Amino acid sequence: MLFIKSNQVTRKTFPALSENTFLRYFSFAALYVAQGIPEGLLWYAIPAWLAMNGISPGEIGSYVAAIGLPWSFKIINAPVMDRFTYLAMGRRRPWVLLGQLGLILSFLSMSLITDPINNLPALMIVGFVVSFFGVSQDIAVDGMAIDILPVDQQARANGLMWGSKTLGISASVAAGSLIMSQYGYFYAIVSFSLTISFIILIPLFLRERPGEKLLPWTKGEASKAAEKIQLHSWKGIFKSLYKVFFLPVSLMMGIAVFSYSMGRGLIDTVLPVFTVQELGWADTQYSQIFATANLISGIGGMIIGGFLIDYFGKVKMITVYLSLLILLAAVMSYFKDLWQTELFVTGFIIGFYVLLTFTTIAIFASAMQLCWKRVSATQFTLYMAISNLGLATGAALIGPLKHLFNWEYVILTYVLFASVMLVLIRFINFGKHQKQVDDLEFNYLKN
Repeated sequence: MLFIKSNQVTRKTFPALSENTFLRYFSFAALYVAQGIPEGLLWYAIPAWLAMNGISPGEIGSYVAAIGLPWSFKIINAPVMDRFTYLAMGRRRPWVLLGQLGLILSFLSMSLITDPINNLPALMIVGFVVSFFGVSQDIAVDGMAIDILPVDQQARANGLMWGSKTLGISASVAAGSLIMSQYGYFYAIVSFSLTISFIILIPLFLRERPGEKLLPWTKGEASKAAEKIQLHSWKGIFKSLYKVFFLPVSLMMGIAVFSYSMGRGLIDTVLPVFTVQELGWADTQYSQIFATANLISGIGGMIIGGFLIDYFGKVKMITVYLSLLILLAAVMSYFKDLWQTELFVTGFIIGFYVLLTFTTIAIFASAMQLCWKRVSATQFTLYMAISNLGLATGAALIGPLKHLFNWEYVILTYVLFASVMLVLIRFINFGKHQKQVDDLEFNYLKN
C-alpha cells in the first residue's frame, strides 16, 4: 500500500487506467465483449430460437423493434453523461459501472420470464431494458476511451474493441443457440449473465486516474484533470458541441461518415436478398458465410487493424481501404458471368466485410481524435447517430434502385457513396482541427 500526499491518496494493487497501457487495452476490449454478449443473444440467438418455436415473423419483428428502440436514444443519453457524474470516482467510470450493473440485473430478470414463447410482451419489455443499459454502457465506455486513451493508441484500441465485440457476438450466438436448444432459455440467459458479472470486476477495481475513489465510501478525491474538463450546465454542453461539431474538419467528417454508412447500409441489405433471390442460395448458406466473414474481420481487426492505422496513419489507411472496396464492388459488378461460381461470390463477401470492418475501425479512431474532451460522449455519439442514419438510408434505397436497375448496377452504386468519403477524407487535417479545438479550450478557460 502506497501513500502519496496532496492530491494523490492511497493507491492499491493496480495502477489507474491513465497510467498503464496494457490495462487500457485489456479493459476496453473486455468491456466491449460485455456489449457483444447481450447483442448476440438479443438480436440473433433469441429471434432464431423464437422462429424455431413457431413465432410468426411479424411478432419477431415487433420484438426486434422493441430491443432496437434504445439505440435511437443514444443522442439523448450522451449529453446526460457529459453533464452529470460523480467525479470522485472518475468522469466516466460511474456510468460504466451503472451500465454494467444494469446489464447484469436486467439480464438476470430475463431469466425469470417463465414462458417467453407465450409471453412475448414481457420478453420485449425486459429486452428493451437490457438494450437500454447496453446503450448506456456503450456510450460511457466510448467516452472513457476518448478521455483516457492517448491519440497514438486510439486506433489500436478501436481494433481491439471492435474485434472483441464481434467475438462476443459470435460466441453468444453460437453458444446461446446451443444452450437454448439443449438445456433451455433459462440456462442460456443465466450463463451469460454470470459472464458479464465477471467482467464488471474490471471497472470495479480499476480507477480512471490516480487518487480517485474505487467506491463512494472509500478514500479518494476527484482528479484535477477530470475537474478541468467537466461541464456543469446544459447550455455549456450544447454550446460547446455546436462550436466543435461545426468546425470545418468535424463537419466534413460527419458528411463523409454519412455517405460511407449509406453505402454500407445498401450492401448489408443487398447481399442477403441478392444471394437468395438471384443466385438461389439457401438463407442458411448466406448466414454461415456472413458469420465467417464477421469472425475473420473481428480477429483481423484485433490483431492488425489498429496496428496498420497506427503505423501508416488514419487518412492513408482509410484511403487504401476505400479504394479496395470500390475495386471489389466494381469487379463484382463487372464479372456477372462468375456469379454462379460460389467461390467467387464467397470471396467477395468475406473480402468486402473484412475491409468494411478495418475501415470502420479507422473511422471510429478518427472520430475519437476529432472530439473535444469536454463533450466527448455527446460528440462521438453524434457521429455514431449520423452513421446509423446513413445505414438506415442506404438500406431504404434497395427498393427504388432495384426497381430502376439490374443487380450489377445496384451493387455498383456502392462506388458512388464510397467515392464521396474517399474525396472528403483527403481534406481531413487532424493537426489543423486540434489547433482549433485548443483555441476553443483556451477561450473557454479565459471566459
